[in-house]
Amino acid sequence: MAASTGIPRGVWMLGFVSLFMDVSSELIHSLLPVFMVTSLGATALMVGVVEGVAEATALIVKVFSGAISDWLGKRKGLTVLGYGLAAISKPVFALALTVHWVFVARFMDRIGKGIRGAPRDALIADLAPPEIRGAAYGLRQSLDTVGAFLGPLLAVALMLLWAGDFRTVFWFAVIPAALSVLILIFGVHEPGTGKVHPRPISPVQWQTLKEFRGAYWWVVVAGGVFTLARFSEAFLILRAQQLGLADSFAPMVLVIMNVVYALSAYPSGRLADRMSHTKLLAAGLAVLILSDLVLAQAQGLAAVVVGVVLWGLHMGMTQGLLATMVAGTAPAHLRGTAFGFFNLVSGIAMLIASVLAGLLWDQLGAAVTFYAGAAFSILALALLMLRRGS
Repeated sequence: MAASTGIPRGVWMLGFVSLFMDVSSELIHSLLPVFMVTSLGATALMVGVVEGVAEATALIVKVFSGAISDWLGKRKGLTVLGYGLAAISKPVFALALTVHWVFVARFMDRIGKGIRGAPRDALIADLAPPEIRGAAYGLRQSLDTVGAFLGPLLAVALMLLWAGDFRTVFWFAVIPAALSVLILIFGVHEPGTGKVHPRPISPVQWQTLKEFRGAYWWVVVAGGVFTLARFSEAFLILRAQQLGLADSFAPMVLVIMNVVYALSAYPSGRLADRMSHTKLLAAGLAVLILSDLVLAQAQGLAAVVVGVVLWGLHMGMTQGLLATMVAGTAPAHLRGTAFGFFNLVSGIAMLIASVLAGLLWDQLGAAVTFYAGAAFSILALALLMLRRGS
């Protein structure tokens, strides 16, 4: 395959590493909210804390992992550590007797994700010549997306085959995770990367923040409010289950969302080349508001499907837009710092969003959770409108 496409064998191997780990992670993730609530007696607040801490951790750790790999001068070791941590976490889900076990497993899994992302992407850049680097990243992302589809579908098939036995299904996730690490260790060989830096340089250099202008800080604030509106997809799964979806079919929520996301991402990207990013982000927020309102008022599964489809559409429309806006408002020589601080703020906002969503769900009901999401979306939309007006 490498011969016909020109893409190095190592890049193909990294693509399959991503595919198998994504199958493993999504197999578990698509069932985890229902497992926590029905088998471990978790409240929605507990689900929010677990998901919020996990996703915020991945986002914040990612800020620093690239700088560490630059300092070490080697990518593969850090990449193996990241994938290895994720693989070790999989049996813990199957053995979990309390929510605390799940918290530890999710924390390990997301730390692994945060560690591996930047050095893996840098390793692809080291392996692929500049003229095919775009194709190399596209190949890895495509195989990663295949894994994101296969994982939930496999979860449904195994739940039906094993009569809804969550723990047995979770054990199956160990297999693709182990394959992922083995392919990485034995199938990827790291090229030379040049000399080692004398010390790590953090991508978040606090003393330089005063050099950013108001446009950047507006993007940071808008991004934080936008993240508050996008709590964990675990609550979409819980809403479907609450309205009658059988446990075995819970992963179909993520399948539907990801299909719509994948189908809308490319045309939305083309649209972004032809219109203002601010306008497209505003349109995506309007779709998210509609999704939240549909999910808040849903009386049956048909309405949930509509809400999930709209959620996936908003993801396709807005993916990468804020990152583009960060790059456009930060000085070229300070973009690492700009993205680092933006990711820190987004990580904190993600934690607050998921914890708040769980708290509202437990105290005031599922509908209020989605109404709150709509309110934060309206606030983010108002910030966009104010920015355009000024």
